[in-house]
Amino acid sequence: MIRKHEMNPIVRPFDVKPSMESYRVQGAFNPGATVFGDEVLLLLRVAETCEPKDGYIRIPTYRFDDGHPRPDIIEFKALDPDVKLRDTRSVVYKGREYLSTISHIRIARSKDGLHFTVDEKPLILPVDETEEYGVEDARVTFIDDKYYITYTAVSQDSWATALAVTEDFKSVERKGLVFYPENKDVVIFPEKVGGKYMALHRPNNSGFGKPSIWYAESPDMVHWGNHRCILRPRDTKWVRVGAGTPPIKTTEGWLVIAHGMDDKSAYSLFCVLLDLEEPRRVVRCADAPLLMPTEPYEIDGFFGNVVFSNGMIEKDGKILVYYGAADESSCVAITDIDGLLAGF
Repeated sequence: MIRKHEMNPIVRPFDVKPSMESYRVQGAFNPGATVFGDEVLLLLRVAETCEPKDGYIRIPTYRFDDGHPRPDIIEFKALDPDVKLRDTRSVVYKGREYLSTISHIRIARSKDGLHFTVDEKPLILPVDETEEYGVEDARVTFIDDKYYITYTAVSQDSWATALAVTEDFKSVERKGLVFYPENKDVVIFPEKVGGKYMALHRPNNSGFGKPSIWYAESPDMVHWGNHRCILRPRDTKWVRVGAGTPPIKTTEGWLVIAHGMDDKSAYSLFCVLLDLEEPRRVVRCADAPLLMPTEPYEIDGFFGNVVFSNGMIEKDGKILVYYGAADESSCVAITDIDGLLAGF
């Protein structure tokens, strides 16, 4: 049904130039994907950490003291009793949590969808306090002759979803936060239905239930309403689910590749089919995973046992599914529409 490419990983951390001298690239993963002219573009999440310093824990961050963003480094003494290390992803100091890396969005370009060259400079960097801890996990949808990019904005107020628009992937117009904390995994449909824009999103669930996939509508892609939960974790090992790729329109419905996380924090992918005329209605949901972490580069890494997709494209009759592996590298798997639909 789907084949992991033998060239994987197709983008590794050492393929990416750091955004500043005192940073180093920890990961280049979870890429959004689109076709732009004769190129395949990946919108990489580039996670950077700090060059080490003996006796200290160093955290990358952004400051906005003068109203202008600038990258910075926070240092804690490693033996300070107020420092607590949770896992590879975060540090707590005097009750405040920091990320061990800070992310931005950078473009990788390819003619064949397999061999990529990474731009030297970021496309999207943090610009204000809502993005203090970085910008992550971009998805991109081409609609109304423009490319709409949703991404996760992370700050001390947790994570939310922001929107940016571009026509050339050189500059972007930022629309600000469109889904407030805590909400992520936002994918926009490539067509209107009933004169409205549509999106899937995933609010956090700290009370009853488990984090699930929701549907929303908008007149302008900034103001969203008519929210409805459409897919919850079922009687499986998953404790949270979220939309991954923007939908592809097929004769049988809107095809989405989603992700699920189990109780051991391992991520896998599965397919969902939504009704063409009523996209809030789930037509079918696959019982078995489409893709699971089985390869060494998916099992071992910055945060292991993870496959996570933000984008797929159609090229030469095939579907190229791009995904992050172990929060460290970017990979591709090859399939086609019939193969994906046969998996239900």
